[in-house]
Amino acid sequence: MNEPTTRILVDADACPVKDEALDLAGRFAVEMVLVSNGGMRPSRYPGARIVVVSAGADAADDWIADAAGPADVVVTADIPLASRALEKGAAVIGPDGRPFTPESIGTALSMRSFNQHLRETGESKGYNRPFAPQDRSRFRSELDRLLRRLTSR
Repeated sequence: MNEPTTRILVDADACPVKDEALDLAGRFAVEMVLVSNGGMRPSRYPGARIVVVSAGADAADDWIADAAGPADVVVTADIPLASRALEKGAAVIGPDGRPFTPESIGTALSMRSFNQHLRETGESKGYNRPFAPQDRSRFRSELDRLLRRLTSR
């Protein structure tokens, strides 16, 4: 029986590291799937499969969560999606290169809920820190590490 092949599933609408993921997908000869609500230019990502889902709020997340499995890497900043992908056995990393793990996801979900409460009460403006060059570098390193582990089985 064949083991499932490794894929990189990218929550693509606002992902700043699509080029880096595509580069590493090519290097490791794994499929890359960009999942989006629309607006993706296929010609910019010729090595990737592009899946366009309906315009629903969680349609891309639902597609990724349904498709994810133990051989896959999911790239997302969406914490609930990260949790769902982890439940399916996928490896999950954020665009900043920080991994989501079964050990860390509970804290991430709690902090997300707490920050949402602060925004709703006006205690916080909800600004995210800017994406930095070291985030891009950390992402490349972590994705490389995950792909080495997953493709050497």
